[in-house]
Amino acid sequence: MAASELYTKYARVWIPDAEEVWKSAELVKDYKPGDGLLRLQLEEGQEIEHKLDPKTQNLPHLRNPDILVGENDLTALSYLHEPAVLHNLKVRFIDSKLIYTYCGIVLVAINPYETLPIYGTDIINAYSGQNMGDMDPHIFAVAEEAYKQMARDERNQSIIVSGESGAGKTVSAKYAMRYFATVSGSASEANVEDKVLASNPIMESIGNAKTTRNDNSSRFGKYIEIGFDKRYHIIGANMRTYLLEKSRVVFQADEERNYHIFYQLCASSHLPELKTLKLGGANDFHYTKQGRNPVIDGIDDAKEMSNTRQAFTLLGINESYQMGLFQILAAILHLGNVEIKDRDADSCIIPPNNGHLTAFCELMGVTYQDMSHWLCHRKLKTATETYIKTTPKIQAVNSRDALAKHIYAKLFNWIVDHVNQALHSTVKQHSFIGVLDIYGFETFEINSFEQFCINYANEKLQQQFNMHVFKLEQEEYMKEQIPWTLIDFYDNQPCINLIESKMGILDLLDEECKMPKGSDDSWAQKLYNTHLKTCALFEKPRMSNRAFIIKHFADKVEYQCEGFLEKNKDTVNEEQINVLKASKFNLLVELFHDEEKATTPTGPTTGKRMLSVRPDKGRPNQASKEHKKTVGLQFRNSLHLLMETLNATTPHYVRCIKPNDYKHPFTFDPKRAVQQLRACGVLETIRISAAGFPSRWTYQEFFSRYRVLMKQKDVLADRKLTCKNVLEQLVQDPDKYQFGKTKIFFRAGQVAYLEKLRADKLRAACIRIQKTIRCWLARKKYLRMKNASITIQRYVRGHQARRLAKFLRRTRAAIIIQKYQRMYVERTRFRRKKAAALAMQCILRAYMARQHYNRLLREHKTVLIQKMVRGWLARQWYKRTLQAIVYLQCCVRRMRAKRELKKLKIEARSVEHYKKLNIGMENKIMQLQRRIDEQNKENRTISERLTGLESSHIVETERLKKEVGRLRTAEDEAKANANKVTSLLEELARLRQELATTQKDKKVIEDWAEKYRDEMEQMVAELKEQNGLLKNEKEDLNRLIQEQSQQMTEKMQRALQEETQQLENDLNEERSRYQNLLTEHLRLEERYDDLKESISVAVPKPGHRRTDSTHSSNESESTYMSEFAESEEGSRAGEDVTRGGDMSTFLKMQKRVTELEQEKHSLQNELDRREEQFQRARARDDEEHKKARSAELEYESLKRQELESENKKLKHNLNEMRQLLSGNAGANTSAPGSPAYKVLLDQLNASNEELEVRKDEVLILRSQLVSHKEAMQHKETMTEPMSHPEDLRKMKDAGEMTQAYLGLKDTNRLLESQLQMQRRSHDSEVEMLRGELQSMKEENNRQQQLLAQNLQLPPEARIEASLQHEITRLTNENLDLMEQLEKQDKTVRKLKKQLKVFAKKIGELEVGQVENVSPGQTVDEPIRPVNIPRREKDFQGMLEYKKEDELKLVKNLILELKPRGVAVNLIPGLPAYILFMCLRHADYVNDDQRVRSLLTCTINSIKKILKKRGDDFETVSFWLSNTCRFLHCLKQYSGDEQFMKHNSTKQNEHCLSNFDLAEYRQVLSDLAIQIYQQLIKCMENILQPMIVSGMLEHETIQGVSGVKPTGLRKRTSSIADEGTYTLDTILRQLNSFHSTMCQHGTDPELIKQVVKQQFYIIGAVTLNNLLLRKDMCSWSKGMQIRYNVSQLEEWLREKNLMNCAAKETLEPLIQAAQLLQVKKKTDEDAEAICSMCNALTTAQIVKVLNLYTPLNEFEERVSVTFIRTIQTRLRDRMESPQLLMDTKMIYPVTFPFNPSSLALETIQIPTSLNLSFLTRV
Repeated sequence: MAASELYTKYARVWIPDAEEVWKSAELVKDYKPGDGLLRLQLEEGQEIEHKLDPKTQNLPHLRNPDILVGENDLTALSYLHEPAVLHNLKVRFIDSKLIYTYCGIVLVAINPYETLPIYGTDIINAYSGQNMGDMDPHIFAVAEEAYKQMARDERNQSIIVSGESGAGKTVSAKYAMRYFATVSGSASEANVEDKVLASNPIMESIGNAKTTRNDNSSRFGKYIEIGFDKRYHIIGANMRTYLLEKSRVVFQADEERNYHIFYQLCASSHLPELKTLKLGGANDFHYTKQGRNPVIDGIDDAKEMSNTRQAFTLLGINESYQMGLFQILAAILHLGNVEIKDRDADSCIIPPNNGHLTAFCELMGVTYQDMSHWLCHRKLKTATETYIKTTPKIQAVNSRDALAKHIYAKLFNWIVDHVNQALHSTVKQHSFIGVLDIYGFETFEINSFEQFCINYANEKLQQQFNMHVFKLEQEEYMKEQIPWTLIDFYDNQPCINLIESKMGILDLLDEECKMPKGSDDSWAQKLYNTHLKTCALFEKPRMSNRAFIIKHFADKVEYQCEGFLEKNKDTVNEEQINVLKASKFNLLVELFHDEEKATTPTGPTTGKRMLSVRPDKGRPNQASKEHKKTVGLQFRNSLHLLMETLNATTPHYVRCIKPNDYKHPFTFDPKRAVQQLRACGVLETIRISAAGFPSRWTYQEFFSRYRVLMKQKDVLADRKLTCKNVLEQLVQDPDKYQFGKTKIFFRAGQVAYLEKLRADKLRAACIRIQKTIRCWLARKKYLRMKNASITIQRYVRGHQARRLAKFLRRTRAAIIIQKYQRMYVERTRFRRKKAAALAMQCILRAYMARQHYNRLLREHKTVLIQKMVRGWLARQWYKRTLQAIVYLQCCVRRMRAKRELKKLKIEARSVEHYKKLNIGMENKIMQLQRRIDEQNKENRTISERLTGLESSHIVETERLKKEVGRLRTAEDEAKANANKVTSLLEELARLRQELATTQKDKKVIEDWAEKYRDEMEQMVAELKEQNGLLKNEKEDLNRLIQEQSQQMTEKMQRALQEETQQLENDLNEERSRYQNLLTEHLRLEERYDDLKESISVAVPKPGHRRTDSTHSSNESESTYMSEFAESEEGSRAGEDVTRGGDMSTFLKMQKRVTELEQEKHSLQNELDRREEQFQRARARDDEEHKKARSAELEYESLKRQELESENKKLKHNLNEMRQLLSGNAGANTSAPGSPAYKVLLDQLNASNEELEVRKDEVLILRSQLVSHKEAMQHKETMTEPMSHPEDLRKMKDAGEMTQAYLGLKDTNRLLESQLQMQRRSHDSEVEMLRGELQSMKEENNRQQQLLAQNLQLPPEARIEASLQHEITRLTNENLDLMEQLEKQDKTVRKLKKQLKVFAKKIGELEVGQVENVSPGQTVDEPIRPVNIPRREKDFQGMLEYKKEDELKLVKNLILELKPRGVAVNLIPGLPAYILFMCLRHADYVNDDQRVRSLLTCTINSIKKILKKRGDDFETVSFWLSNTCRFLHCLKQYSGDEQFMKHNSTKQNEHCLSNFDLAEYRQVLSDLAIQIYQQLIKCMENILQPMIVSGMLEHETIQGVSGVKPTGLRKRTSSIADEGTYTLDTILRQLNSFHSTMCQHGTDPELIKQVVKQQFYIIGAVTLNNLLLRKDMCSWSKGMQIRYNVSQLEEWLREKNLMNCAAKETLEPLIQAAQLLQVKKKTDEDAEAICSMCNALTTAQIVKVLNLYTPLNEFEERVSVTFIRTIQTRLRDRMESPQLLMDTKMIYPVTFPFNPSSLALETIQIPTSLNLSFLTRV
C-alpha cells in the first residue's frame, strides 16, 4: 500500500508550528499525487492550506490513532516520528500525570516539580520480581531489570542517568540506589544506602551551585558503583567524579552563585567555633558576590551547614578534620579578596599588611612573606639557570585564581576519597551496579571549555548508546531468524574524531598550551586552517574570528575560544604549591602530598601530631610533569576509563527531561522538551527503531487482535500459517513485514494501516448491526403505532357512541327536569305570595291588638294614678285637720294651766296667814308631810313613767316626722308624676317615632346580619379549610418529627455501630500490634539461633556442647521470657570469640531482651500488688464472717476431735486385723472372693456403719453438752449473789459434785477461750475498720481531687472523665473479684487434691487387709479355688511415660512425624491429645518438674520443626491445628467454670487437679499466632505467582478483551516463564488449602480467618498490579475482573464460607472493576462514582481514571475535567494518601474456644507412631 493512500479526507496529520513545535490538523480533501498543497482544518476549526516542498514533496507526518496515544513505550507507536513522541509524552505527563515512559531501552523521566507518592516501600515491593514490560514505566523497573540481569548473567550492570541541569538526575539516581538497598534482602547492610544518601549533602554542598536554570545544579559528574556479594546483598559503594567546574570558584555569571559550601560558611560565621575563620557575609568576598544574588529563595544556608556537618560526622570525618576543611575553604575566600596593585607595566605588588592575605596565611599555616612574594613573582627555569621574574597584575590575578581553583580541586578530591573510604567494605565484591549521574548535552548563549567537555562526553555516551541499541536490534532479528539488513543510523564517530583524534581539537589545544606564546586567537586560527575545509562538522561563524561551530549529534553549538587555553592549562605556580607544602597545617600538607595520605580522618585525634612533608627535591621533574598535564588530557583519560567500565557492563538508560524553565508542577513546554529529546538521543532511538521493524507481535496476539479481518475459511489450526495467509491478503508489499520464529515484524505505519482496516471492518459491522437494529426498531415502532392507531380508533368510536347515548339521556333528563322545575317555580311563587299575605294579616292584626292593649293599659294606669292622687289628697286634708285640732287643744290647756299657776302663786304668798290661822294643825301638817313624801315617791314614779312616755313620745314623734317627710316626698313625687305624665305622653310619642325608626334600622340590620352571616359562613368555610390545611401541616410536621426521630434513632444506632466498629478496629489494631511484636520476637529468636549456629561453626569450643534439644527442662513457667537473657549471658561470654559476627543485630537483640525483662519485672510487680490486694480483701471477708462461723468452728473442732479419735480406733482395729491375718498369710482362704474374706468384709462394713451412728450420736451429745454448759453459765451468772444451801445439801454424791465441778471448769475454759477469741476478733475487726476508714479517707480525698478536676473541665469532658473513672473503678473491682475467684478455685483444687490423696491412702489400707479365717473351718470345709473373671480396667485418659523417654516422645511425635505419611490416617489432633494425656499424668502424680519439662520440650520442638520445614504448607497447617487443639485441651480441662460448662461429666472428672497452666496457655497462644503468620506467609508465597496471571492477564471470558497493539518491547527477564496461570489454577490451589486444613482438623473459625486472609492477598495484589499497569485499565478488563470475583464468591458459597468476611476484602477490587465499566462523562457520573467507590482512596480512584485506556476507537478517554471534578468532590475525605494496598498486612488472628467431644479414655495410639513406651492409665 502506498503511503499517499493514507492521506484521505479526515486523516489527521502533524504540521510544524512556531509556538507548539507541532500542531494537529485534519485533511479536508483527499490528497492526490502531484498536488502542491493540502487543505487542512486545525483543531480550533480554522481552515488553512499547507504547501508542500516542491523539491522533496514530503508529506506531513501522520498522526497515530487515538487508541495508540498514551502508550507506555514510544516504540509501540505505529508512526514513529518526533511529533508522535512529543504528543505521547505530553498526554501521559499532563493528562495522566505519568512522568515515566519507555522509549525502547531508554526510560524517559520528566521532572514533575512536586512530590509524588510513587516511591514508597509498597511500590518497591510491587516492582520487585516483575519483568520490565509487565508494569508501568518506572525507575524501579529499570533498577529491577539491572538487578535481575546481574543475578542471572553474573555481569556487572550500569544505569546511565543523564539530562539537563534541573531535570532530576540526582533524584532518579537516589531512588535507584534506594531500590537496590530495599530488594537486596540484607537488612543489616541497608545502612550502606543511608551512607550513600548521607554523602549527598556533602557532595551537593561542595559540588552543586545555583545557575540560571537550576538552583541546585550539579557542576560535576559522578559514577557510583554499588557492590554486591555472592548472595547479591549490598556490601559497599564507591564514587568516581568527573570534570569539576573549577572556574566557578573564582567567577560566576549574573544571577548565579559559587558552590553552596561558601555561602553556608558565611551564614554560619557567627558560631563560636567558626570565629577564628574571620568570615563575614557573602557580599564581603569577591568569590561569592560576583553573581549579585547570594540568596536562594526558600533555602536556609545556616541550616544546610548544620546538615552538612552532620553528614560529615555520619561518614566518620571527625570534628577536627571538619574544622580543617572549613579553614581551607575560608582561606580560599580570603585569597580572593587579596588586592594586587600595579607597580609598573610588568610588575605588581601587594600592599603591606594586607588583612585578607594575613588571614589566608594564618589559616593555611604559611609565611606571609613567601606567599606575598610568589603571588607577584614567578620562577623561570632554563637549561642552566633559574630566573625569578615579576608578573603583571593580570597574570598575578590569574595566578591567584588558579591557586584558589587548585586548592579547591584538591579539597574536593580529598573529600571524595574519604567518602569512598566510609563506603568501602572489607567483604570481597562479587559484582556491582553502577549509577552514572552525568550532565546532559548543553548549549548556552556563550559556550566555553566546560560546555565543550560536557558535549564531548555526551558524544561518547551517545556513540555507546547507538551501538548498544543497534546491537539489541541485531540480536532481536537474529533471535527471530529474520534476514539482517544494515540499518542506517547516525554515527557520530566523525565528530568524536574531530575532537580527540590526532590533530583534533583537543590535540591542537594541548599543542597550543605548550607553545610559549600560545593564545586563544592563534589556536582558533590553527583550527580554521586544519578543519574548516576538511571536516564538514566544523564551521566558522561569519561574524567572529575567535569562535568555532561543531555539528554535534543533537545540535550545532558555537564555542567561544576565549579562556580555552587558560582553563585547559589550569597552571599553578609551582613555588606557590611549594609554599603550601611547607605549611604547618597537617590537612593542607596531606592535600598536596604526592603519595597516599598518612593519616585518616576517622583515626584518633588525641594529641596533635605535626606532619611535615617537604617537597622531594630529588624528583622535581615528576612534579612539574604532573602539573603540566592539561585538563583536556585528564578528562579524556577519565572519559576513556568510564567508557571502558560502561562497555564492560550492561547499560540501562534513564533520560531526564526538564518540562519547563519555571519549575511549575506538571507544566509542559514543547520547545524545551523537543530540544532535550533531540539532545538525549531519544529521537535517535525512535529513528533507529523506525528504520527497521519497530512493531512486533506474537502470532497469538496478532490472531486475537485481527481475527475480525479473517473469514471463517481462513482460520486454520496453525496460528502461524493463518497469520501468514491473512497478511498476504491484507498487505500486498512483502517488504512491509517479516515473519520470525515467534513474532511478526512490521514496518512503521503498518500497524496503523491494520488498525485502520480493523476499524473500517468494525465500523462496517457496526453500521450493519445498526442498520439491522434500526430496521427492527422501526418495524417494531410501526407495528406499535399501527396497533396503537387501531386501539385509539376503537376507543374513540366507543367514546363517541357513549357520548351520543349520554347526550340522548341528558336531553330526556333535561325535559323532565324543566317540567319539574317550572312546577316548582310556580308552586314556590304561590307559596311565597300566600306567605306574604298571611304575614301582612298577621302583622296588621297584631298591630291593632297592640293598639287596643296599649289603650286599655293607659286607661288602667290613669285610673290607678287618679286613685293614688285622690287618696294622697284625702290623707293630706286629714293630717292638716288633725294638726289644727291638736294645736287648739294645746292652746286651751296652756291657758288653763297659766290660770292655775297664778292661783297657786297667790296661795303661796298667803302661807303665813294660813299658819297663823292654822297653828294647831301641826299634826295635820306632819300627816300631810308624810303624805307629801308619799306623794313625792309617787311623783318620782310618775316622773319616771313620764320620762318613759316622753322617750316613747319622742320616738313616736320622730316616726311621725319621718312619715310626714315621706308623705311630703310622696306629695312631691305625685306632683312630679303629674308633670311626668305629660312628659311620658311626650316620651310615648317620641318612642313611637323611634319605634318606626328602629323598625327601619332593624330591617337594615337584618339585611346586614344576613350579609354578615353569609360572610361569616364563608369565613368559617375558609377557616375550616385553613384548619384542614393546618391539620395536614400538623400531620406533616408530626410525620416529619417522627421521621426525624427515626432518623435520629438510626443516626444514634449508626453512631453506636460506628463506635462499636471503632472499638473493634482498635481491638484488632491492638491484636495486630501484639502479633507483630510476636513476629519480631520470633525473627530475633531465629536470628539469634542463626548467629549461635554460625558462631558454633566458626569457633567450636573444646569438649561437649549442648544443643537446643539437650537443654535442661528444669525451667519455670517464664522459660520463654528468660531464654533471651540466658542467650545474652552466653553471647557476652563468647564476645571475644564472635567479634566478626553481626554486632548490630546482637545489640538490637540485647536491647530487646532488656525491654522484655523490664516488662516481665513490671508484670511481676503488678501481680504481687494484685495478690496483696486479694489477701487484704480475703482477710477482710474472713473477719466479716468470723462471728457467724464461731459456732460452726466449734462444731467442726468437736467433729474433728471425734474423727481423730475414731480414726485412731480404726487404725488400731486395722492393725489388729493385719496381725491376725499375718499368721494365715500362706493360706488361700484369705484370697479375695473367699468366704472368710467376705465375712471379714461384712464385719468391717457393719463396724463402719456402727461407727458412723456412734459418731453422729457423740456429735449431737457434744453439741447438747456445750449448749447446756452455756445455759448453766448464764444461769449462774444471773443468780450469783443468791445462795442455795438446800441444793448443796441435796448433792450427797461426791462424784456428782466432782463431775459438776469438772464440767463447770470445762465450761469456764471454753468460755474463756471464746472470750479470748472474741477479743482477738474484735481487735482484728477494729484494725480492719481502721484500715477501711483510712482507705475511705484516701478514696474520699481522691474523689474530691477528681471532682475538683472534673469541675474545671467542660461538660462533655467532665462526662467523659466521669465515665472513664467509673470504667476504671469497675475494671479494678472486676479484677479483684476475678483474683478472688481464682484464689478460691485454687483452694478448691487443693482441697480436692488432698481429698484424693486421703482416698488413695485409704484405698491402699483396704487393699492390704486380709480376713482372718478360723482353722477349723479350713480343715473341715476345704474350699476349692474358684476362677473369677477379671473386670476390664477402667482407663482414666492418661498416658504414663518415664523421664528418660521424654526426648523419644518428642522426637517420634513431633520431629519425625510426617503429615503426608502417618499423620494423614490419624485422628485429627491426635498428637495434641497424646501430649495432653501425658501432661495429665504428670499433673496427676503432682510432678512439677515433669510438667515444665514436657511443655518446654513440646514448644521448642514445634518451633524447630517449623523452622526446618516452614515452607511446607501441610506441615505448618498440621502443627497449627495441633497447637490449637493442645491449647483448647488445656482450657477444656483446666477446671475453670467457663470452660467446664461445655464438658461432659466424665470429661470434668479428667480436669487438671494440681497445676494452673494459664501462663503456658498464653505461651501456646503466642506460638499459635506465630504458626498462623508463618502459614499465611507460606500460603502467600504459593499464591503470589498465580494471582496476577490468573486474575488479570488470563482471559477467562474468551473474546471479550481485544489485545491492544503494543510494540512488545519487553526486556529480557531473569526468570523463565513458568507457564500461564489461570483462575482455575487459583481455585484449585484454594481447594487444596481448604482440604488440607479440614483434613488436619483445623478449627472452622480459624479456617474462616485463613480464607479471609487469602482473599485479602488476592484482592490486594490484583488491585496493586491494576494500579501500576496502564494496559489493564480498560472496560473489558473490568468485566473479566468482575467475572473472576464472581467465581471466587461461588467458591465461598460452595465451601459455606460466605460469612467469613472474605468477600468484603475484595470490595476495593470490585469497585475498581466497576469504575472501569461505569460512564465517566457528566457530573452525575462523578457523583455516582464518588458514592460507589467508598472502599477506594482518592489516589486510587484518580489513578484508575488516569490509567483508563480504550481498546477500541469506539471507547472514549476520561477527560481531565472529569478527573478534576472527582478530585474536588473527594477533597474532604479523611484517608491515607497511600496508593497501593499493603500486601504484607495480616489480620489479627483469634482462637475461639472449641471444646472436643472426644473422650480421652477412648483414644487408641497407633503402632505406626512408635510410642510403645507409653502406658495407658
